[in-house]
Amino acid sequence: MDEKLLNAKKNGLSVILIYLVSLAVSIVGIVFAGVSLDTGREPMGLYVTLLVVCIIFASVSWIILLGLKILKPQEALVLTLFGKYIGTLKGEGFYWVNPFCTGVNPAANTKLNQSQDVNTKGIQFAGQTGDITMDAYSKKMSLKIMTLNNSRQKINDCLGNPVEIGIAVTWRIVDTAKAAFNVDNYKEFLSLQCDAALRNIVRIYPYDVAQNVDTTGDGQADEGSLRGSSEIVAERIKGEIQQRVSEAGIEIIESRITYLAYAPEIAAVMLQRQQASAIIDARKMIVDGAVGMVEMALDKLNEKDIVNLDEERKANMVSNLLVVLCGNHDAQPVVNSGSLY
Repeated sequence: MDEKLLNAKKNGLSVILIYLVSLAVSIVGIVFAGVSLDTGREPMGLYVTLLVVCIIFASVSWIILLGLKILKPQEALVLTLFGKYIGTLKGEGFYWVNPFCTGVNPAANTKLNQSQDVNTKGIQFAGQTGDITMDAYSKKMSLKIMTLNNSRQKINDCLGNPVEIGIAVTWRIVDTAKAAFNVDNYKEFLSLQCDAALRNIVRIYPYDVAQNVDTTGDGQADEGSLRGSSEIVAERIKGEIQQRVSEAGIEIIESRITYLAYAPEIAAVMLQRQQASAIIDARKMIVDGAVGMVEMALDKLNEKDIVNLDEERKANMVSNLLVVLCGNHDAQPVVNSGSLY
C-alpha cells in the first residue's frame, strides 16, 4: 500500500469561524422564530420550520468540530473512512477533515525501551514533583528520528562461545501507510527484526581474532571479529535490519553495538586464557631480548680481547646471563673465589 498525502486540508481556522457564525445565526433564528410564534405573527408554518431547523443545527453542528486536527512538526496522521484508507496528513498545521474519519496508529499503546516511549514519573522541577506521561494513546505517528535500545542477548559466536551483546538502532518512519497497514504493530515488528538480524550476524564472527575463520564469505580466512571489527559488524547489522523492515515503511539510519562481553559462565576462563596469552607473548619478548644481549656481550669480549673463554666457560656465562635477564626476581649471584677447575 502506497502513502497518499492530503495537502489541501489546512482549513481548520476557516471551519471554526464558519461554525461560530452559523451557530450564532441559528441562535438568532431560534430567538426570532420563538418571538414570532409567541406574538402570533403570520405565516406560522414558516416560523415553525425555521425554529426546527435552527434547533437541529444547534444540536448536531458540534459534529463538525470532530474533524479538526492539530499536528505539530514531525507528526503524521493516517486517516481511514469507514475502513478505507483515504490519506495521510503530514506537517504542522490546523486541519479539518471529514468528521467521520478516524486516525490509525496500531503501535500507539506499545511501550519499548526507546526514545518517545518512556513514562517518566517523579520528575522534580520548579520546586514541585509531578508525573510526566507521554501521550501513548495518541493516534498520531511520530516522524522524528528515534532510538531503539534492545535488551542484551546471549548469542553463540562462530566458535560456539556464548557472548552477550546489545545494540542501539536509530530509525524513523518514512511511509506511514506501510507502517499502519502492512504489519500488525510496527514497533514490535522492528524490535523482533532487530533481535533476529543481530543473532544472524553475530554467529558469523568470533569474539576475538581467530585463525581459519571466514567472516566475509569469500572463502578466505580473515581477521574479522566482534571486538576488533565493531564498525563493520554494526554496518552489516544495519543492512540486515533494513532489508527486513522496508516493508513496514521504516528507515534504519544507524546501528551501534552498545555492549559486548563474554557470557558470565565463561568470562573467567576466557580472562585466564587472555592472561596466559599475554604472559607467553611477554616471555617470548624477554627471551628474544636476553639472547640478543648475551650475543652482544660475547661479541664485545672477543672483539676487545678482554678474556679468552673456552666453550665450557662460554656455556656457563650464557647460562648465568640468561638466568639474570629472564628471571622474575633480582638475581643473587654466588661469587666463586677460586678456580673453575
